[in-house]
Amino acid sequence: MSDPYDNTPERTFAALPPAHGRGFALTWWGQAWLKALEDAALDNQQVKTGRRLARAGAVGAVSVRPGRITAVVQDSDRTSHRADVLLQELSEEQWDRFLGMAVERSGHIAALLDREMPTHLVEDAEAAGVELLPGLGDLEAQCDCGAWDHCGHTAALCYQVARLLDQDPFVLLLLRGRGERELLDELQVRSIPRTETEAPGQEQAYEGVDATEAYADGEILPPLPDAPPLPDAPPVPAEPGLPPSLDTETDPASGVDPAALEFLATQAAREAHRLLTEALRAGHEQRSIAAELTLAQDAVRLASGVPGTSVAGRLAEGSGRDREGLALAVRAWEHGGTAALDVLEADHPAQAETLARARAALESAWEEDQRPALRASRNRWTVADGRTQLRLGTDGRWWPYRKERGRWAPVGPASQDPATALALAEGQE
Repeated sequence: MSDPYDNTPERTFAALPPAHGRGFALTWWGQAWLKALEDAALDNQQVKTGRRLARAGAVGAVSVRPGRITAVVQDSDRTSHRADVLLQELSEEQWDRFLGMAVERSGHIAALLDREMPTHLVEDAEAAGVELLPGLGDLEAQCDCGAWDHCGHTAALCYQVARLLDQDPFVLLLLRGRGERELLDELQVRSIPRTETEAPGQEQAYEGVDATEAYADGEILPPLPDAPPLPDAPPVPAEPGLPPSLDTETDPASGVDPAALEFLATQAAREAHRLLTEALRAGHEQRSIAAELTLAQDAVRLASGVPGTSVAGRLAEGSGRDREGLALAVRAWEHGGTAALDVLEADHPAQAETLARARAALESAWEEDQRPALRASRNRWTVADGRTQLRLGTDGRWWPYRKERGRWAPVGPASQDPATALALAEGQE
């Protein structure tokens, strides 16, 4: 692997060994990278081919530079192909917003230096109008095999890069246009406080007009000029506001629970901030409206906000769950919202067509001599040792589960690849 502090805008990573018996992308940001590939590829068979090639170690050294990753991939017949995957760089204005956001929160910089990409870093970047992770259609494929969409070679390259992202999220930032050294230098410059001599000149304060005088002179003043165009909307706050505290010396009225009210006000502020951030995101008007949550689902959403003991008890009771059941539901919610909650609580039979696709995915995920022994029951596949489990969602994705204190618990987000999901489950040991 090249020196991460090299000032050149390119890094080259040596070919990784075969990944037999393990999944790809064990981090959530690596999973998001693969989801962008798997959701956009028009031919799922090419994605499976790429997964097999990557798992077999057929991807050579990977070159990463702004806007492009490149590698030579060998087919099973030893034919070599150059594969490229392109990702749009961030603009100078977007980088300026990202760096300004990162400087305000030193924890973001510390996390990146620890080779971590916490969700709140990505969420804060999105609130500033910067999309770090690729979305649907953002990964553009180019291969000398002649394919016009993602082929097995570009898919294999994406799977290999997911392993690199697991190790170092700066790989993603380099793809977006900035190397590690350059980023750290810019952040250091921005972190230096301005001195009085460096501060921009202060404009003389305008004292305004006395309201009484203005009203008295209203009849002789000229008409107001045409209103100027409205300015751009102010940026969305980085964090939701805090509601007023109800901890006063006055006793609450009968039947009023101040702790519950404070909790609901906090959650309302968080939800309003999330909805506003999503509404201002590019392409929001083209997205379908999410189904309204049921009372039981909304109780889980609220419980994910870490309520106090008394509020958590009321949420559990109102949702028809016990305390432990609510805690498991919250874990599922945090891994995938309503889809993850459905997989946790619904034990539905798989349709014949879905079951056939599931078995094909299981067969292609491992080499025959490395495939784990799985017992199938409806939409659940349990490993023979009885400690880990795969659950198949209605959308064909696999969810990792692990038995904890006698109950099956979700341990990670869903994956199109059952081997990746199982590796997540086994990685919790």
